[in-house]
Amino acid sequence: MIRIILVDDHDLFRAGVQHILRGQDDLVVIGEYATGEAAVDAVRKDPPDLVLMDINMPGIGGIEATRRIVQHAPQVRVIVVTVHSEEPFPNRLLDAGARGYLSKGCSADEMLAAIKSVMCGQYYVSGEVAQKLMLANFRRGSEPTLLSTLTPREMQVMMMIIAGQTNQQISDALFLSPKTVSTYRHRLFEKLDVSNDVELTRFAMRHGLIDDAEPK
Repeated sequence: MIRIILVDDHDLFRAGVQHILRGQDDLVVIGEYATGEAAVDAVRKDPPDLVLMDINMPGIGGIEATRRIVQHAPQVRVIVVTVHSEEPFPNRLLDAGARGYLSKGCSADEMLAAIKSVMCGQYYVSGEVAQKLMLANFRRGSEPTLLSTLTPREMQVMMMIIAGQTNQQISDALFLSPKTVSTYRHRLFEKLDVSNDVELTRFAMRHGLIDDAEPK
């Protein structure tokens, strides 16, 4: 049984997620919290398996709450949930230790797929969030001539590659065949003029998708 806590300052959103998760035999919500501080305290007392975390909340907010949770209980997986109008900040979220990135406009099936992937040790980035990463890059003035050629799905696959996911892991998370994932990988290499995953990661660093640090 996967034990989950919900962290969001909107009662209606928490109720909607509760409705989605209630029908799953292997998922149970053990707590709901409206602030990051309350979530951190709850995890310290009784760590869950997974946290679904909003970003914008009163107090410390979701990014700092994620950082504190992961520091205290590294085994706890966090999926950050963003609203439609907000730009995600992938470098800060990766640094904080989040394992998944979902839009609040995602479907129930996608939320369940993200939970499954993250609990299997993988990362998950929703297509809508990936698209917003690309748009946010344009507003920051990053090389639109290359990034503008990527589709939301290609951006999604790119974010999972630079998070260290293998073709098989991406395949499992996105319900694609390994061959299709391999095609996306090579298409990314061609469009962004890179030769391998390390160069792709460095490209992402140069354009603010992840922190500027040497890839592992």
